[in-house]
Amino acid sequence: MPEVLEQARDFVAIRADMAELAYDLRRGAGSRLGGLAEAKAHEARMDEILGWFAEREIEVKGVAPLLVDFPAELDGVSVRLCWLEGDPDLGWYHRSDLGFPGRRPLA
Repeated sequence: MPEVLEQARDFVAIRADMAELAYDLRRGAGSRLGGLAEAKAHEARMDEILGWFAEREIEVKGVAPLLVDFPAELDGVSVRLCWLEGDPDLGWYHRSDLGFPGRRPLA
C-alpha cells in the first residue's frame, strides 16, 4: 500500500497542475506552470502512473477523485478492496457485482 499511496500522491499533484495549466492555456494567458510542452509532459506522466496501476492489476475507477480497486476474495465472495483519494489506508471493500454504492468498511 505505501507504493500505491506514493503513486496516488504523485497523480493527484500532477492532476492539479494539469488542471491549472490547461485552464491558463485555454484562456490564452501565460501560466507559471509552463506551456504546451509542460502540459504534454504532465499528460505523459499521468498516463505512466495509470499504467503503473494497470501493470499491478489495480483497477482505476475514477481520476477525480482518484478511486482504485484491488480484486480480492472475502469469505468466498468476489470483492474489490476499495481506496478513495483522501483515505489514509485501505479500509473499504465492495462486492464486485455492486460497485461503489455497495462500499463497506473492512472488519
